Amino acid sequence: MAKVRVVDEAGRQPGRPVQALALELAARLPHMMLEARRVLAAVSGVHGRRRAGPGEAFWQFRAFAPGEAAQRVDWRRSARDDRLYVREREWEAAHSVHLWIDRSASMAYQSSLASASKAERALVIGLALADALVDAGERVGLLGLLPPRSSRRIAERLAETILLDDAGRDRDLPPGDALPPQAEVIMITDALVPAADFTARIAGISARGARGHVIRIVDPVEELFPFDGEAVLEDVEGRLDLRVGDARSWGALYRERFQAHGRAIADGCLKRGWSITTHRTDRPATEPALRLLGILAGGGVQRQGAA
Repeated sequence: MAKVRVVDEAGRQPGRPVQALALELAARLPHMMLEARRVLAAVSGVHGRRRAGPGEAFWQFRAFAPGEAAQRVDWRRSARDDRLYVREREWEAAHSVHLWIDRSASMAYQSSLASASKAERALVIGLALADALVDAGERVGLLGLLPPRSSRRIAERLAETILLDDAGRDRDLPPGDALPPQAEVIMITDALVPAADFTARIAGISARGARGHVIRIVDPVEELFPFDGEAVLEDVEGRLDLRVGDARSWGALYRERFQAHGRAIADGCLKRGWSITTHRTDRPATEPALRLLGILAGGGVQRQGAA
């Protein structure tokens, strides 16, 4: 799928060069952090992995139930009350979440129908998810950049690392190293690459059993192509452009190709057992965050959904 931006008949150019995007994202970091906190407040408590299990960390005391083994009683705690209590430990399967947030040239796109560029929306969703997952007891890092950790300042640490990663602006696919079975990967991207390349990359990452999730970011203009008259499609990574004399007639073929590409990306994810969520940038950022946290909490993969 070519990486393009649209110039309509009035000469509007929603896209921006990737270097300008990097400077703008750096300048808007305080705003993005505030927006991520708002998203976090809306999704707080959805990810429910913190529960009793075979871990080492203390989780809570609960009342002793008839029929349980007497050795489970915590006698020190029970001595302070007239009831018997059991000390429960927190479930501690080794969950390491690796985020990858696409910042390639096509992510700079923002049409007049969108409330944010794809890159800014991806960062807000990623930072909010990182905070929510750490609050739920997970470790979160950046794929290829930062090992997973459980820092209470995880969003700030991720944002700083991303903005200092100049090389990341030229990558439209994440590193392809296979991750262990305990790892989970969250890719936030517009997936505007050949579907075969995308599928091959997630196959490499999950070759040892890692699970994965894709949040596909779409600008509404990319999906709808709501243009009349003359339009120009510009290649944001090269010097080619395509002038369309009748955008209305041409739009039907474009939408068909765009939808086919989306289906191919979704099929590639689902064949590897990955979930995929499509999010349009004219919709609230809370929607994909809520859906993904629900999938993670449930431990399963769902069919493609829009959010």
